[in-house]
Amino acid sequence: MVPAPCSRPSRPCGAKMTHSLVCPETLSRVSSVLNRNTRQFGKKHLFDQDEETCWNSDQGPSQWVILEFPQRVRVSQLQIQFQGGFSSRRGCLEGSQGSEALSKIVDFYPEDNNSLQISCPSLWGGVETTSHLFPLTARAHTFPVPAAEVDRLKVTFENATDFFGRVVIYHLRVLGEKV
Repeated sequence: MVPAPCSRPSRPCGAKMTHSLVCPETLSRVSSVLNRNTRQFGKKHLFDQDEETCWNSDQGPSQWVILEFPQRVRVSQLQIQFQGGFSSRRGCLEGSQGSEALSKIVDFYPEDNNSLQISCPSLWGGVETTSHLFPLTARAHTFPVPAAEVDRLKVTFENATDFFGRVVIYHLRVLGEKV
C-alpha cells in the first residue's frame, strides 16, 4: 500500500493549516526490520494508516527512521503510536537542510504504552496545531517538539523498553506545511 498523498489538512481555530508531510515522493529508511521481513514488518507500515500493521525493528542498541522530503517542509507536530513493551525511553529528533549534516532539534521522552503520543508545539510557545488523523483523547500523551524547517528528518529511538532493543511502531505521522 502506498502512503496517502500529502493531504489530510487540519486547522483548529486561528492555527495555520497543517498536513501530513509524508507522501509517495518522501524517501524513508529505517535502521532494521525484524528478521528482514519487510513484507510483514517493513517501513511502509509506519505510514499506511492501517491499525493491523506495524514497523517492527530488529534488536539493537538504538533504532531510527529517516525521512527525506521532496521539498523543504516546516515540521510542527510528530505523532507516534508504539506497542506497549516495545517503545523507547528516549527519542532524538534531528533535521537538516540541503547537504548539511543532521543537527539535533530536540530530545523527547515517550511513554511505554499503546497510546498515541503527540508533540505539542504550544509547549515551546509556538502555534498549537492538532490533526484529525487521530482523535485527541485523555489517553494521548503529549511531549514538546519545536517547529523546524528541514529537507531531511531523523527520529532516533534509544534505550528501548524491550530487553533486546526492539521497537514496534504502529503509526508515525509528521505534520506541518510545505515551505
